[in-house]
Amino acid sequence: MVIQRAKGTQDILPGMIEKWQFLEETIRSVCQEYGYEEIRTPIFEVTELFQRGVGDTTDIVNKEMYTFLDKGKRSLTLRPEGTASVCRAYVEDKLYTGALPLKLYYLGPMFRYERPQTGRFRQFHQFGVEVLGGDKPVVDAEVISLVWDFYRRLGLGGLEVHVNSVGCPNCRQQHAQELQKFLTERYEQLCRDCQDRFERNPLRVLDCKNPLCRELTEGAPTTLDLLCADCSQHFQRLQALLQAAGVVFKINPRLVRGLDYYCKTAFEVVVEEIGAQSAICGGGRYDRLVQEIGGPPTAGIGFAMGMERVLAALEAQQKLPESGKSGFAMVVALGAEAQKEGFRLVSKLRQERIPVSIDLTERSLKAQLKSADRLGVNFALILGEQELEKEVLIVRDLQLGEQYEIPLSEAHISLSQKYREGATQ
Repeated sequence: MVIQRAKGTQDILPGMIEKWQFLEETIRSVCQEYGYEEIRTPIFEVTELFQRGVGDTTDIVNKEMYTFLDKGKRSLTLRPEGTASVCRAYVEDKLYTGALPLKLYYLGPMFRYERPQTGRFRQFHQFGVEVLGGDKPVVDAEVISLVWDFYRRLGLGGLEVHVNSVGCPNCRQQHAQELQKFLTERYEQLCRDCQDRFERNPLRVLDCKNPLCRELTEGAPTTLDLLCADCSQHFQRLQALLQAAGVVFKINPRLVRGLDYYCKTAFEVVVEEIGAQSAICGGGRYDRLVQEIGGPPTAGIGFAMGMERVLAALEAQQKLPESGKSGFAMVVALGAEAQKEGFRLVSKLRQERIPVSIDLTERSLKAQLKSADRLGVNFALILGEQELEKEVLIVRDLQLGEQYEIPLSEAHISLSQKYREGATQ
């Protein structure tokens, strides 16, 4: 019986990995330009972090976490998202003692037990940004602008940025009461999940994807109807800043996000090409989360995007780059002595960081040239008994179909120069 990978996971193979590297390089480039520093947190954390940080009314905590007991009977969880871990590191490593706001980004695998579908896996990868220690609308605007700029650099089109304000604890409490009044006579028709949310977190009823629940909540009071003066002013200022930055957005009063820690700004980016689950980025403000996990009062805002979903959108719009060439040249050596001389040449070129390979199978000339062609290298460097006797190296240009000889003693210098000339063109 052949052992297969676990459901909801994937192998990222050569040919596809280059597309991931392109995405990762774009992420790092944008974040560096915006002044964000990378942070790496453990893949598993104590379960309480996510129970307190994400919220025990969320689907993530109730249904989707991979939780287990270690040999010391401690409850640990594979991280389902990155924000709680970053905030835990902020508190534990006392990052709040440095200059604020602190601007961080992360890349890495996350784990959720949910039904796999297009662009959605049980082990998936997220790119996320967190800004800790800044409570002004301009912070929110910069975070959303970074997302917008990132997608534009990738060449993605057909994007919609949805923004909303879910208010502060005071106006959220008032909204919850009004929403419960509205839902009371509809309670029996709500899905079981929404009936459970009715008492604990009624706001999340507006986020339900069940078609009947969405119909039942048409006309329900939204957070925008009941924002306090401070939250309203914050939201108005955010909109003005986004307009100034050229970010195209729409106000979506039903956008509440799925995590308990959000307050004030909430946002999503959606694109239609990747199926029913069209959101490829989501985020918002979480001014109480750090304090909730034992840290000092700290304002925060961030976002996360599933990298698989971004790649799916890029593929749907045919915006993924073709896999690049794997090297500059390949040494085709025939015979033990030729292989030794070829290996010497390869070693010298590699010391100068020139991407070059040598056949490792001792196959025929024809087979080695086919291999060089499959690798997509520019040149085949042919060396056999006759070339050793003449002390020359045959350089075959695989793009033009031409070849010529160069002295073997000058091959290292000649090839280095050819590589440098090609790299600067």
